[in-house]
Amino acid sequence: MASSSSYNSPCAACKFLRRKCMPGCIFAPYFPPEEPQKFSNVHKIFGASNVTKLLNELLPHQREDAVNSLAYEAEARIRDPVYGCVGAISFLQRQVQRLQKELDSANADIIRFACNDIPTSLPPPPPHGIVNNPVQPMPPRAARPVEFSRRIGNEAGGTFYQTPSFPLSYPLPWNDNPSGDMNEGGGEGHM
Repeated sequence: MASSSSYNSPCAACKFLRRKCMPGCIFAPYFPPEEPQKFSNVHKIFGASNVTKLLNELLPHQREDAVNSLAYEAEARIRDPVYGCVGAISFLQRQVQRLQKELDSANADIIRFACNDIPTSLPPPPPHGIVNNPVQPMPPRAARPVEFSRRIGNEAGGTFYQTPSFPLSYPLPWNDNPSGDMNEGGGEGHM
């Protein structure tokens, strides 16, 4: 709370309203005599009777925040009668958006410069989470020796073709089954 009114000096509200500041004045804790412009702005925008009603409806521990909010809004309304605080908030939001675009642009420039500094003799690093297994180049399609003719049976009596023996750079979905049962999961390859 701000300093309370003394018996000799009335609070800024009572002084502005030209009335005697009583010991239980509701304005005294929030409008000290050394801040007359604060009450003047609040009175000009909201009126003394409305502020009195508002403060009487609030709990004592809520009053200081309410007075600070009223004072801020009153000052903003005096500077910008149409938009008040909303104008200031909109201005700050536009500024944040502009600065975010500048930051994104600067980050893109940093990435672009960092990528240009990578020596061209080295292969690019693998994507995150993928193990870099050397994969032999595939021979032309006609020359690939893939054994699809070998059939393997399962417990149900059905047959399916064996997975090709050439190395793959990605895991096969049906190899995720730790039990080895090919019938679980409904994978391809069933006949």
